[in-house]
Amino acid sequence: MSAWVLPDHIADVLPSEARHIEELRRDLLDTARSYGYELVMPPLMEHLESLLTGAGEALDLQTFKLVDQISGRMMGLRADCTPQVARIDAHLLNRAGVTRLCYCGPVLHTRSGAPHATREPLQLGAEIYGHAGLEADIEILRLAIDCLKAAHVAAPSIDLADARLLKALLAEVPLNATRLGALHAALAAKDSAELRDLTRDLPVRVRQDLLALVQLYGDAQVLSEAERVLSPLPEVHEALRNLSYLAQHLDGARLTFDLADVRGYGYYTGARFAIYAPGAADALVRGGRYDKVGAVFGRNRPAAGFSLDLKALVAGVAPRALQAAIRAPWRDDAGLNAAIAGLRSRGEVVVCVLPGHESEVDEFHCDRELIEAAGQWVVQAMN
Repeated sequence: MSAWVLPDHIADVLPSEARHIEELRRDLLDTARSYGYELVMPPLMEHLESLLTGAGEALDLQTFKLVDQISGRMMGLRADCTPQVARIDAHLLNRAGVTRLCYCGPVLHTRSGAPHATREPLQLGAEIYGHAGLEADIEILRLAIDCLKAAHVAAPSIDLADARLLKALLAEVPLNATRLGALHAALAAKDSAELRDLTRDLPVRVRQDLLALVQLYGDAQVLSEAERVLSPLPEVHEALRNLSYLAQHLDGARLTFDLADVRGYGYYTGARFAIYAPGAADALVRGGRYDKVGAVFGRNRPAAGFSLDLKALVAGVAPRALQAAIRAPWRDDAGLNAAIAGLRSRGEVVVCVLPGHESEVDEFHCDRELIEAAGQWVVQAMN
């Protein structure tokens, strides 16, 4: 095998795409900062027990593991940043009030999440800790929407669900992990026939609720229908009321509901969302409320947040126009060098043409050139 062949689902990012990713990273982090979110930079590698404790346990199979040559302890390369940010909130900041944090960095997965997906996503996200009210859910949703606006995503749509619905419907039914997993798969696939088979020995009311759940997807009328057909449990009513409240505060966003969507069942504790764009095969953003994320670190604080993969986001939006550059000669001339430095200090891109390379095409598509006229260096449009 050639030394330059990379592992499956690992790829270099070349100049045009890298530039687009970096521009998006800056814009999205600036958007988060405009909401008051502070940037943190967790390490790529930690002791394995820290990465896989509590909410991180579900990431075990996705985490690359290695031995620390200094301590001899097992280490892990992070597969998700959220548990790390929860640790920072719990142990390093330890604030009493609301804490808003954002981050951006690579994560590594042992397997890709989709046939053509990367195993090295560039994860960007935001988390808000310390407020249990729906105001935090609304803020995190609005921030996610504004991040997509900053990325020039056209006509995004938000799909809402709530992890408490299924938990309430199954609260009195003991199920082992295997059967619960099969139920989740049937609900996700909206496979009513499989669901009937899996629930044949469950209480009649529970069986009816689960079969009804499969049909509860669509526009806002879904919430009214759910109130009518699902068991009148307090937790069910609260979840539906919260979804309705969130929908009313999303400023005319395109909304759908899928009450059988149980992704993140063991992780989310309340409303969860996924944001899609036309033509995208999968959600661009996922998030919601996960109040127990910091419990294992000693602080069981309310929490909500979202994350996205910048590489996937770039693949789904139009390339940005390249900032035009200025072409300059290479010469040992103090006046020329001062002119170039002045242009760069004002934000211009100046590409110096090295001797012998005058006819080469450059990445920056120079539309102007720096020339000497009457003893002065001036910028003029290129022919």
